[in-house]
Amino acid sequence: MLKFTPILLAILYAIGMYRFSVWRTTRELDAKSTELADPALKPMFDRMAKALDLPRIRVHLYEIKPVNGLAAPDGRIFITRGFYEKYRAGEVTAEELASVIAHELGHVALGHSRRRMIDFSGQNAIRTALAMVLSRFLPGIGVWIANGITTLLAAGLSRSDEYEADEYAAALLTKAGIGTAPQKSLFEKLEKLTQTNMGAAPAWLLSHPKTAQRIAAIESLENKWRA
Repeated sequence: MLKFTPILLAILYAIGMYRFSVWRTTRELDAKSTELADPALKPMFDRMAKALDLPRIRVHLYEIKPVNGLAAPDGRIFITRGFYEKYRAGEVTAEELASVIAHELGHVALGHSRRRMIDFSGQNAIRTALAMVLSRFLPGIGVWIANGITTLLAAGLSRSDEYEADEYAAALLTKAGIGTAPQKSLFEKLEKLTQTNMGAAPAWLLSHPKTAQRIAAIESLENKWRA
């Protein structure tokens, strides 16, 4: 029984982390966001809503500086203040911002947003269990090995989700008459838009496919659709 203790503790830890993460994320988003109301963007959102046979698409403005979009576990879509300001400054077009919304809608429709929260908890559980086990055989470095394994696992899962959300977005943008050109042009801009003041790319880029690979995947889809 004792040899299974680390696994049981890891499972309990995962359940606790999942519940806490959902609560903390919801509370943070509720406190720092409002619904985005921009007349210039509404036509884009309406075209996508019509393509999805929805009455409307609600987008919330998350009041933080980093440039990003995100889908909450409860299905809400968010654009950060930093991203919106790039649009207001003319660095991002309305069509490109619509492509971000389409991408995040993909995460919701494909179940990624909720699964990511579960994955986060599961990864922490795996990390804890591995660290407990490996530390018995490799004192001092077992924790480092456990961290490395779970980080690689998380990055691989995230990249797979991004490709799937890109594909969903490409289909939605095409159906809405917006097309995939804004999606691809935004990919070209993302690394520059999301750089920190020190010139370093943000950590999330490590978990996303490379720009050239994302564009190539969309162009492959376009060729398939034209065939």
